[in-house]
Amino acid sequence: MTVAMGSLLIGLGLGVVVVRRRSVAIALVTTQALVLAAIALRQAGTASDTVAGLALVMRAVALGALFFVAVARSRERQPLRARVTPMVRAGLAVVLILIFTALVPAFGLPSRHAEPVELALVAAGLTCAVTRRSTLFQVLGIVLVENGLALAGIEAPHASSVIIELGVTLDLTLVVGVAALFHLRIFSEFGAGDSAALRSLRD
Repeated sequence: MTVAMGSLLIGLGLGVVVVRRRSVAIALVTTQALVLAAIALRQAGTASDTVAGLALVMRAVALGALFFVAVARSRERQPLRARVTPMVRAGLAVVLILIFTALVPAFGLPSRHAEPVELALVAAGLTCAVTRRSTLFQVLGIVLVENGLALAGIEAPHASSVIIELGVTLDLTLVVGVAALFHLRIFSEFGAGDSAALRSLRD
């Protein structure tokens, strides 16, 4: 993976952390997933690797379509303000990236550029999930973390079999799909995809 490609992935991840509009965040996450698929296809050395790369393409398109449908079916009456400002969110993400880079031991990947990018995607995803009130943004944070894990799988020196890779891709996609359905359920109950509304629930 090149430095430019890694920078693009990190930039897209940080963009999701700071943007306000859900549709823009979905476009950024979908683009990031397609870039990951392009990396996988570019580095494919066998037919199995190509199949795994095409599976990542299908995952990116499916998740993007699912999220856009969720947005269309859950129009907010007024924008949900995040707990912290965009600049603070970006600062938290950068600090978390630096902490992860300093503390997490090396994975032993062939590309020396890949490991910091993976950690940056995980950090951006965690920041997005923790600092945003919108349940859809929280799900997008999960996808950012998943994209970091996908990059680790792509860059691993001893890649797993295509069956395992397809199984993991399917499992993670289903998890995100279920989370998106929960978002729609929360919206139908409370009239907003605001995670703060869940605090009113009691046993």
